[in-house]
Amino acid sequence: MDRRSFLLSAAGAGAAGLATAAGFYRWQEVTPSVHTPGRAEGHFLRDRGQLPPPSSAIDTDVLILGSGIAGLSAAWKLGKLGHEDFLLLDGPEAFGNAAGSRYGDLACPTGAHYLPLPGPESSHVREMLADLGILLRGADQDKPYYDERFILHGPEERLLRDGVWHEGLVPADAVDAAEHKRFFDAMANMRHLRGGDGRRAFVFPLALSSSDPEFTALDGLSFAHWLGEQGYRSATLRWYLDYCCRDDYGAGIERVSAWAGIHYFAGRWGQAANADENALLTWPGGLSPLAEALAAKAGPRRRAGTAASVREVDGKVEALCFTLKQGKPNTFLVRARRAICAMPLFVASRVVDGIERYGFDPDKHLPDYAPWMVSNFLMRDFPRELPDGQLAWDNVVYGGRGLGYVVSTHQDIRSRPPEKTVFTAYTALSSRTPLEARRWLQSASPEALLELAGSDLKQAYGWAFAPCVERVDITLRAHAMAVPRPGFRSNAGLAALRDADGPLLFAHADLSSLSVFEEAAWWGCQAARRVLG
Repeated sequence: MDRRSFLLSAAGAGAAGLATAAGFYRWQEVTPSVHTPGRAEGHFLRDRGQLPPPSSAIDTDVLILGSGIAGLSAAWKLGKLGHEDFLLLDGPEAFGNAAGSRYGDLACPTGAHYLPLPGPESSHVREMLADLGILLRGADQDKPYYDERFILHGPEERLLRDGVWHEGLVPADAVDAAEHKRFFDAMANMRHLRGGDGRRAFVFPLALSSSDPEFTALDGLSFAHWLGEQGYRSATLRWYLDYCCRDDYGAGIERVSAWAGIHYFAGRWGQAANADENALLTWPGGLSPLAEALAAKAGPRRRAGTAASVREVDGKVEALCFTLKQGKPNTFLVRARRAICAMPLFVASRVVDGIERYGFDPDKHLPDYAPWMVSNFLMRDFPRELPDGQLAWDNVVYGGRGLGYVVSTHQDIRSRPPEKTVFTAYTALSSRTPLEARRWLQSASPEALLELAGSDLKQAYGWAFAPCVERVDITLRAHAMAVPRPGFRSNAGLAALRDADGPLLFAHADLSSLSVFEEAAWWGCQAARRVLG
């Protein structure tokens, strides 16, 4: 392939040393675009902005507030059950953490970027994937057959350590190999454990996991504490486990519940007739194609709008909603027999009138939220790899400040690589408290955000990376995901919202304190079933 690499141009100029420095510092010339989806609407609600009287009113049987995966799943399930009288309001950002973006023909994620093969307990996800044409046959079998275009192909993952790329993300460590093996053998064993109630100990959705005290007791301590009790002291193993928790939960092993840490490894058991166990499904745009396909099912019953207040009136629900145009609100009223609140709980706690009456006290029961950055680097060319380095779908730097980067065109099978691609870098600001991280995100300059977003890429490519960058877009998600801290499974407020079955129901991954597709889809489907009795 004809690479327009900076190395070649530098060699042509005969000034490799000077070109190296110039190429590195050219990074500073890239000014990123910074996107803060939902911030304007969120701050408007937080600051109690004055709303004009509603200009119109809409009557519907079922109102769904929020078009993240929970809201989209609720709409999809209502349609599957033959109920068409509903209205789906997008909320501040269409698709939420499943959103994506495009550069012409190149799609890329601005949120989550993959979905693990759903296990047998996640029948709701299997049914959804079958309806969307992704799972082709055998949804009720142990090993369904999936459309191979969406199964992640190799090379899947690699880790940069000591200047060399290694296959996979687990750091190879001859000294601690026995401890590594002991841990992964223990996780494989826990995957099959069942409690006295007959349920498996760790499954998706969490609601179907065993409630046996032997397992739930793990939620009373941190993952780091449990690892210490079990004698896991390998620095490389603990780095990997910390990376996994930061990647899925937005916080490291010191802040995450031991139950959640174990569940990361023991909770997924997805199989397929045409893929390896625990394979992944992915798309160039991350999960946004899934969200778009679900939204298409809702069709004209979906519209823009954010709820400013939700209350029960005479056994029904009224929602005052608004849209912002150039900072000015336009309002409308929606009246419904029943409503599904499919918004994050930090928003619902400000929007739902008297949410304490449902058994949820925000001061006691609101989870911590981890801030994230998702940064898309539009590449005019592929940077030169290290010797024997082969670009993978997911690329992680050992000890890096970020969580690595994924390549949007990885699934694009061609005889030669495309001319352009997108590298999507993920950063969890887990080194700060969530409040400190949010304050930093709000005050940081675009240059400071870019420096952090590109830190792993600089380690991977050095001066050769910057000349390949055409554009950078950074998406800030100040409340990206709920953190499953110790005690999250016994959160009485979340339990109360999960059990609500009146005019207003709740559906969001926050109800599980695990911000993953399977949980969001579960609560959306559950709410749809309850709406129809």
